[in-house]
Amino acid sequence: MVLAQGLGNSPYSAQGVGELYSPGNITNMGMGDVGISNSNPFYLNLQNPALLARRTRFTVFEVGLVGQSKTISQNISNDLKSQSNFAGNLGYLALSFPANSRWNISLSLKPYTYVNYNIQRVEAVPGTPYYAEYNYTGKGGLNKATFANGFRVTKNIYLGAEASFLFGNITNSSDARAIVSTSDIRVTHLNRANYSDIVAKVGAAWRPKLNDTWTLNFGATYDPKIRIKATQTDIYQKTSLSGQAIATPDTLRLNSNAQATLPQQMHFGASIERGNTLLFGVDVGFQKWSEYRTADNKAGNLVDAMTAAAGLEYTPKPTSNRYRDLITYRAGFQYNNLPYVAANGVQLRDINGSLGISVPLGAYYVNHVTLSIAAGQRGVLSGTQIKEQYVRFGLGFSLNDLWFRKSVID
Repeated sequence: MVLAQGLGNSPYSAQGVGELYSPGNITNMGMGDVGISNSNPFYLNLQNPALLARRTRFTVFEVGLVGQSKTISQNISNDLKSQSNFAGNLGYLALSFPANSRWNISLSLKPYTYVNYNIQRVEAVPGTPYYAEYNYTGKGGLNKATFANGFRVTKNIYLGAEASFLFGNITNSSDARAIVSTSDIRVTHLNRANYSDIVAKVGAAWRPKLNDTWTLNFGATYDPKIRIKATQTDIYQKTSLSGQAIATPDTLRLNSNAQATLPQQMHFGASIERGNTLLFGVDVGFQKWSEYRTADNKAGNLVDAMTAAAGLEYTPKPTSNRYRDLITYRAGFQYNNLPYVAANGVQLRDINGSLGISVPLGAYYVNHVTLSIAAGQRGVLSGTQIKEQYVRFGLGFSLNDLWFRKSVID
């Protein structure tokens, strides 16, 4: 039986460092998370640091909120079991401002991964008439505080780099007991890993003009393979079924130093745009999760992953004074080969579609509120494979103003 709670509501968060949050913002979410080659002067680009240099003289502050409703289904002994849940979280806080006409800086804070699962398994003990009950739970996750820079090298070429402080903790626990009438003893193993280290990303973009109306966009980012510092604590404990301690906990290690390996990632994007009116883009990404190693330097039973996405953005008439002409509409599609492999050896897939809308607010309509929604499914009801169906919601606020500018008085 599978029970999971929290954002994502997924037993697959038990693997690796947990489920990854989308690297984009709420505007990208509405168009399939496409954002490696494309940017908009009214919004931040959190996916390719090079495109920060496309920002105008305005400073922008953004807040994103995410929520998700998910239903998990699994066939257990030819009986379909399902569970539904809803949860939400802060998606990101981000600030970007110009250092000069060619250089923009951004600061952001956002969750990177989350772990939240509760799995129970009952199995026969070989050679005996008894059964054993096993419970596995996990919670926690990692966060990223990022300092990014984007530079306009020439009229159409942009370069960028970011350094992020990755921090957080993940607690995994497992317990076992023999299901017999004379025993209520449960043996629990708790592992807690605290992570804190610096990770990096570089990006590039090229925007050649086809004519006075159309522009091509190309972009790429690279996250190198890196080992991150961790400390681990392992404790064994005997308890009763009510949770009362039966014996003194046995601490195998306390805050011992370790290192986990995060894999390299590469993302590429191409898009075509007509002014700020119409944009169509495609992104593809590759993540070498087979390179992942736990804090004990063990393989994480993950495989290489791939993401492909297409997205569309349309603003009827961005130079108009009519409000309805300034509303932006988005649509997107995403196909993912996830790093997870089911018990039958099949790699899981995630397929989803999305819609989004941004409405302008405030003086000169330079501020925006964005609503995006994505619906999809991963996994299928084959054997004991778990199927997840979800609807994800995003609400974003983008506030633009002339901050950090000295007032000039004649």
